[in-house]
Amino acid sequence: MVRVTTPGVRLLPNAITVLALCAGLSSVQFALIDNYPMAIASVGIAAVLDSLDGRIARLLDATSKMGQELDSLSDGISFGVAPALVLYVWHAEGERIGWVASLIFAVCMILRLARFNTLIEDTEQPPYAGEFFVGVPAPAGGLLAMLPLILELQFGKGWWSHQYMVWVWTIAVAALLISRIPTLSLKTVKAPPKAIAPLLVGVGLLAAAIIQFPLVALAIALILYLAHIPYSVYRYRWLAKHPEAWMARPRERRAIRRSTSRRRLGLRPPLRRVVAGAAQRVRLQRGEQHVARAPRTLSTEKDRENGRGPRRRSWRRIGLRKR
Repeated sequence: MVRVTTPGVRLLPNAITVLALCAGLSSVQFALIDNYPMAIASVGIAAVLDSLDGRIARLLDATSKMGQELDSLSDGISFGVAPALVLYVWHAEGERIGWVASLIFAVCMILRLARFNTLIEDTEQPPYAGEFFVGVPAPAGGLLAMLPLILELQFGKGWWSHQYMVWVWTIAVAALLISRIPTLSLKTVKAPPKAIAPLLVGVGLLAAAIIQFPLVALAIALILYLAHIPYSVYRYRWLAKHPEAWMARPRERRAIRRSTSRRRLGLRPPLRRVVAGAAQRVRLQRGEQHVARAPRTLSTEKDRENGRGPRRRSWRRIGLRKR
């Protein structure tokens, strides 16, 4: 079946990209009039629109080379140039070091996007590489750079809003943008059917938190994103060492991870011990040896006449030590 896409529908992803570009640039205008909450919100709206344009283009089969280039240019302006200018207007006060830090951040963002475009055409990457970004992605980097501004708006001035601390933080985020650190990509995350209902409840709670406490929710989300980076590095290295898990499903990957962790620690699988009552069978499993004991029965009258009583329990036979 051939999917027919009208020209108007094919323009929809590019229109969303242009809207993201306008939202990112509007943050600079809000910063010039000292409306910093709206400046942060504009960058956040640009990040949401940036996550939608690519997915909509793939769903409508409307991907194009022009759309990829337009998306990269929009990301460079919305998450590189705009946050750098917002931070400069907020805390530079005409100092040269502030402008230098802003330039470094914008240049690193452009370099990160240029490398991203070259990696898309690289066909020699391993299968698991699609689950990770190389370095921090552009939307996350733009919002991370504005974290000191978010904290000051919510909690007031502190060590996080000191002028030189802000510029050190900006350069550190710029270094994360061009680094080779792997970060998880949400594009390849698949939720099992059983987790759909809890995820929808979580989305509702997240929306309520954003509406009631927008700055706090955004700050917590950014801190959690930074905290996930060590796990992402560990997962990337683990997949590189276990080719058998590259094409496996999440449940199979968890089983492979558990088996390898037991092997590394030198642990054996737990022994199965079934201990039943007087009329049941006792089975002990030790590696490959199985020791079975006959069921214990009550003594009959004939056994009593011949002087045979009930069979006594042998502690050595069942593998236990008598106290």
